[in-house]
Amino acid sequence: MSLTSVEVKEPHIPAPRLAGRASLSGVSVDTSARGGPVTAAGWRVLVVESCGKEGEGLVQGLRRHGHEVDRVETGGAALQAYEEADLVLIDLELPDLDGLEVCRGIRSAGDVPVIAVTSRGSELDRVLGLQAGADDYLVKPYGFRELMARMEAVMRRARPRPSTARTITRGPLHIDAAARQVTLDGQDVDLTRKEFDLLYLLASHPDTVIPRKQLMQQVWGDSWSRRTVDTHVSSLRNKLGASDWVITIRGVGFRFGRG
Repeated sequence: MSLTSVEVKEPHIPAPRLAGRASLSGVSVDTSARGGPVTAAGWRVLVVESCGKEGEGLVQGLRRHGHEVDRVETGGAALQAYEEADLVLIDLELPDLDGLEVCRGIRSAGDVPVIAVTSRGSELDRVLGLQAGADDYLVKPYGFRELMARMEAVMRRARPRPSTARTITRGPLHIDAAARQVTLDGQDVDLTRKEFDLLYLLASHPDTVIPRKQLMQQVWGDSWSRRTVDTHVSSLRNKLGASDWVITIRGVGFRFGRG
């Protein structure tokens, strides 16, 4: 991804390894300026970019800002990996599939936020991108600071609103819906987006057996399979260190445990 060759003064990020200046694909980033960090917390970002130099430059920049980043080079790989991401940045020019088709595939399967980052800059291109399911559309070349601001805006819309989000505590397990954070015995539990959604849905109805079909529709939308649910339940149990956090009710569904 080609970033505009301008000098951008970035807010200060209080980490010694970021002192001084860092070069990111033609953008001179001043990390010594005063101010707060660009983001309050890092996200899992999937970068879909076939150009090695541009993709790696973007990955490095995002990691400097505290995000966990994975990169794939094809649309097929993106459709396999997006469920583990909090946010997808996708170039529409891919070697195997048109990026618009990938956007449609991601959107039809769930609500993972998508930002199209592409050289297709006409009004029609923008309209088609947004209609395909992109939450925002950024045309190359662009400034890295603008990208960060757009990511912030998209994630604000995607996160649960504080007025409706709940904090759930069950014994040593603490689920903060607004921050999408889970801790167990005071230690962070690293969950994927769908694992969090599944746990939060179950924990929100602690005395209710939720049918398998309802779980699949509410967490995965129209694209799901029995194996998908079972795999995520198994992963949740492993990460929580016990099988009785999620109880299987044979022939019906699942309920939240440790009651």
